[in-house]
Amino acid sequence: MPKLRRTLLTEFMMLAPYEPATNFWKSIEIEEVIQFDLPIGQGLDLGCGDGHLMEIILRHVGQRDLVGLDIDPRETSLALGRNIYREVVTAPADGLPFSDSQFDFVFSNSVLEHIHNIEGVLFEVARVLRPGGRFIFTVPGSDFHRCLKGPRLFGSRERYLRETDARCYHLRYWGASQWSEHLKKAGLIQVHNHAYLSESQMRRWESIARNTSGILYGLFGRKKQPIEIQRLLHLRNLSVRFPRLLASLIAGVMDLDSRPDESLFGSLQVEAARAASS
Repeated sequence: MPKLRRTLLTEFMMLAPYEPATNFWKSIEIEEVIQFDLPIGQGLDLGCGDGHLMEIILRHVGQRDLVGLDIDPRETSLALGRNIYREVVTAPADGLPFSDSQFDFVFSNSVLEHIHNIEGVLFEVARVLRPGGRFIFTVPGSDFHRCLKGPRLFGSRERYLRETDARCYHLRYWGASQWSEHLKKAGLIQVHNHAYLSESQMRRWESIARNTSGILYGLFGRKKQPIEIQRLLHLRNLSVRFPRLLASLIAGVMDLDSRPDESLFGSLQVEAARAASS
């Protein structure tokens, strides 16, 4: 495992040991974000959640002038306590309570695939960005389903994919060309994209998820999202975290079977810029 990814997976396991599959995914995803870097200037973390992901990013790229935003007040209350944001706001992404041209950049990590009114979100992002401002986001890509191994033995693959989408609350799997089309309508021009999370890495995530959150999801009758289950079990409020040594040992084991050098990838990072006339 590359050194940076091992460090990231260790840090994620220390902060959130109750979601190992998500930690594995995020370690690969945030490695891409860090290597791409965040812009300088005033930024908006769109869908900041409890803030622990941005806290880890900032350890590696340096402090930024950030506002955090999330629709869930339980998450924003946790984000506020991390002291990494100048301000934390509870609001929907398609109704941003900010002035026109307020931000130099907007960052959104694995959020847009969950939002119904995606067109409204993109127009709002364009509105609050300054001319030339950057929008950097990560999402599952068009090959997400193709990367998954599927059900064990003789289960229905179609049903398995539906259940995976429901558990992850994924509403869309657009490729770079689809994102470019929708961004352009909002006045945002796609300037860069690249794929990540190889097929073997996706299948490693799939295996970890099946044997952790997937079991809990089944026990709760597939009627609650993983984050709801974590709250019911009081996991998200735990003050005890894994010690670094234990988290590092687990991180080494989790990534044994994944390889990045493949041709099929499950996720996409995109950068767009606000057109001067939007």
